[in-house]
Amino acid sequence: MTARRTFDVESAPDILMVTFDALRFDVAERAYHEYRTQYLAGLLPAGWECRHTPGNFTFSAHAALFAGFWPTPSTPAPQSRPFALRFPGSRSVDADTISLDGDNIVAGLQRLGFHTVCVGGVGFFNKMTPLGCVFPSMFAESYWQPQFAVSELHSTRAQVSLAMECVSRQSAAQPMFLFVNISATHPPTFGYLKGAQHDSIESQIAALAYVDRQLPPLFETLRRRGRGVKAYLMSDHGTLFGEDGYSGHRVGHAAVWTVPYGEFEWGPMA
Repeated sequence: MTARRTFDVESAPDILMVTFDALRFDVAERAYHEYRTQYLAGLLPAGWECRHTPGNFTFSAHAALFAGFWPTPSTPAPQSRPFALRFPGSRSVDADTISLDGDNIVAGLQRLGFHTVCVGGVGFFNKMTPLGCVFPSMFAESYWQPQFAVSELHSTRAQVSLAMECVSRQSAAQPMFLFVNISATHPPTFGYLKGAQHDSIESQIAALAYVDRQLPPLFETLRRRGRGVKAYLMSDHGTLFGEDGYSGHRVGHAAVWTVPYGEFEWGPMA
């Protein structure tokens, strides 16, 4: 039996989880190699890791993510999960896995003493319907505004501004779990590419480049809390731009299943 990792909440770093909605791995990788995402490249000097998502659209993927089942390595190597809920027979946990109690990892982190905040993006976080409340209701604080929607070209700027407010008013005496669902990378993305009339790999690259320019103030605000930061960056699923006759997602296609993943950590500031 794998020993349960002990966790000292008093010295715990803040946890940041960002999902870049509908971002394909090949798009993220190309943007990285073309120097279109210089801030993210600085955080992930080895580049994005190629992984497989647990779901092929936003709801199914995030249901798995919040249950502790994150994108898995694309190679058949042994894997372990950063967070796992108590569940008999789980084989993807080891001594480094943080075991949590509850029916989702947000509740589990709250029980450990974390303050939890959700800044939503796509419709499954908009709280306009019972379905749109499922994920936000997991958090102590949850936010969505029309400016965060997929149709808004400055959605990430608005999300970052609100998230910074949340971080700034939270006492550093208590660790935070901050979750942000980035909507700008979700279709439609053609508005980020001058002259484009349709979504494409190129327009999603342009959307990701826009996101990259917006993120530094938020990440630095979180860092200045002084607790240290453990960050997990990932896509929930990819999307299709006409490949094999398909458009969108909720399709069993390699471009939908294959997503970028990255982690970085900042130590406590004196």
